[in-house]
Amino acid sequence: MAALLLGAVMLVVQLQLVPSRPAVPGAELGQPELVRKAATSQDEIWEGAAPNGSAQQLPQTIIIGVRKGGTRALLEMLSLHPDVAAAENEVHFFDWEEHYSQGLGWYLSQMPFSSPHQLTVEKTPAYFTSPKVPERVHSMNPSIRLLLILRDPSERVLSDYTQVFYNHMQKHKPYPSIEEFLVRDGRLNVDYKALNRSLYHVHMQNWLRFFSLRRIHIVDGDRLIRDPFPEIQKVERFLRLSPQINASNFYFNKTKGFYCLRDSGRDRCLHESKGRAHPQVDPKLLNKLHEYFHEPNKKFFELVSRTFDWH
Repeated sequence: MAALLLGAVMLVVQLQLVPSRPAVPGAELGQPELVRKAATSQDEIWEGAAPNGSAQQLPQTIIIGVRKGGTRALLEMLSLHPDVAAAENEVHFFDWEEHYSQGLGWYLSQMPFSSPHQLTVEKTPAYFTSPKVPERVHSMNPSIRLLLILRDPSERVLSDYTQVFYNHMQKHKPYPSIEEFLVRDGRLNVDYKALNRSLYHVHMQNWLRFFSLRRIHIVDGDRLIRDPFPEIQKVERFLRLSPQINASNFYFNKTKGFYCLRDSGRDRCLHESKGRAHPQVDPKLLNKLHEYFHEPNKKFFELVSRTFDWH
């Protein structure tokens, strides 16, 4: 009889030790206001711990953009660091209403399991150009560290078009030439979405309403392509990570025409969809593109107190 009573007591104790889910109180209700209420929470909100001691936590760092700026390459390179746990997919929590309305509990469930000492990172390139996102991110964690990777605006436009063009080709769907998007009535089509995404100063102003520049590290995407190691070193310092990524982690793949990664003796390159050749553009049209971005680029340089080697 005594043994049975002891067993019952032990069972009750064990049940009390099982972590509750979700970790964010009331998150299962999926109410948008829960995100606002959670603004005072710390940047570490944990899900139920796994047997090995790892757990899910909200990101302390977000790669906010820009689309076709090299966000995937940056995330893969950053993942070389042993103290980084990266979400595999683009989460689109702050810019998609159907996701945001589900609250921080849902967002947390999209994060990778990580150890207490690791930094959780997610990347969604659309965040940078989405008007509602800066305030929403700030509400979650005003101390978060943000990574923004940018390329020459003209090159980014061409990459943007190229991605959509190949997506249509894979589905055997016709797609207009880039000239049809860039030119309307003999003039540059300023309503083309790809152009608007490259007006960096417009979107940066929105982010600076909620975050100071010391919270946003801008990665030079063009330099990351040419010589990735120095750029990743800067990212390590910004994130206060110990210097663990080395020059030996990168090697130039002559076949692909860009740098690939070497991690613990294993070589890996970005997906074949990366590094595709841009369409041939008439030099006169390309000059128009460069001229169009000249003033916006100057405004961006003044905004961030830094210049970039762009046309």
